[in-house]
Amino acid sequence: MADLGFNEHHQNEAINYMRFARSKRALRLKTIDSCFQDLKDSRLIEETYTVDEVSDMLDGLQVLVRGEVEMELINTAHTNVLLLRQLFSQAEKFYLRLQTDISELENRELLEQVAEFEKTDFKSNSKVNQESNKPKLVPLNEGGVSELLQKEISRLQAENDKLKSRLRTLESQAMSALDDKSKAERALKDLQKNQGDHQEIANLEDTVAVLQADFEKTLSANDASQKDLQDNLVSAKHELLRIQEQLSLAEKVLERKFQQTAAYRNMKEILTKKNDQIKDLRKRLQRYESDE
Repeated sequence: MADLGFNEHHQNEAINYMRFARSKRALRLKTIDSCFQDLKDSRLIEETYTVDEVSDMLDGLQVLVRGEVEMELINTAHTNVLLLRQLFSQAEKFYLRLQTDISELENRELLEQVAEFEKTDFKSNSKVNQESNKPKLVPLNEGGVSELLQKEISRLQAENDKLKSRLRTLESQAMSALDDKSKAERALKDLQKNQGDHQEIANLEDTVAVLQADFEKTLSANDASQKDLQDNLVSAKHELLRIQEQLSLAEKVLERKFQQTAAYRNMKEILTKKNDQIKDLRKRLQRYESDE
């Protein structure tokens, strides 16, 4: 039986199936024999028969035998399908995909080996106990399929590890992006707040300019109001100094928060221009005081 590539377990399974097939075959042969016997008992009662009578008896026998043989062939095909279903179902539990080669079913050499096995090994193994009423495939602990399964499991585990690593990287990038978003939102709020402060400075500068213009006009028109204008000018200068201090503090805070952004450079240029304007305004005020 070694020529068929069966191990001990598979050999026992083959014996069980051949025992089942032989019992079904014997039962069908008995049915065919009974067809002939019924014909003999019911029709062959005369010593002589005409050609038509013999032909009629043979046609009736042909129909009976043909029906029995056809029924047996159909039943055998259906039985084989159920056997394949069991094998495929059990193989799937071990992640195996079985394939059949239909051409091997007509291999005369293998068929002769099976016939020889049925004649010899079947008798020697006829007393082997059946393992169970519903035999199942056992896992293969040898090389071949088990090795392929192990390789596939290793490959899937490695792929799973790569996916986990990729997931951790994406999570880290997502957290970093969220932190950057939060920092940008805070920086935007601070920028908007400082823009409001700069608007207040601009309004104050406009007020100083108006006061300065009024001072020049009033200085030439009414000497009596000169003192009031001077007081207003001094108050405006004090207010300007206070705002400058606030501006300086805001610049330091803004410089710490935006020192790594493009907005910082733009804001620095704006503050520099504003400081230059304030210096120019201070020089002009000094000239007006000298003139007084």
